[in-house]
Amino acid sequence: MERSEIVSLLEVINQQVSSPILGGMEDDYEVLESMGLVKINREAIQWTAVMTPAGNAYLGHD
Repeated sequence: MERSEIVSLLEVINQQVSSPILGGMEDDYEVLESMGLVKINREAIQWTAVMTPAGNAYLGHD
């Protein structure tokens, strides 16, 4: 995943309290999670992702 793709996804997640993971996007979100930028809530029926402090720092939103 390119930096521009990462930033684009993080900006979408950052604009929401928790971002629902739409079908077909699971792999992208799992990459972000493996980088420590988001945390995926797999407990819910509809998985959601929230920003981590590292994700905010990546966007420059310390």
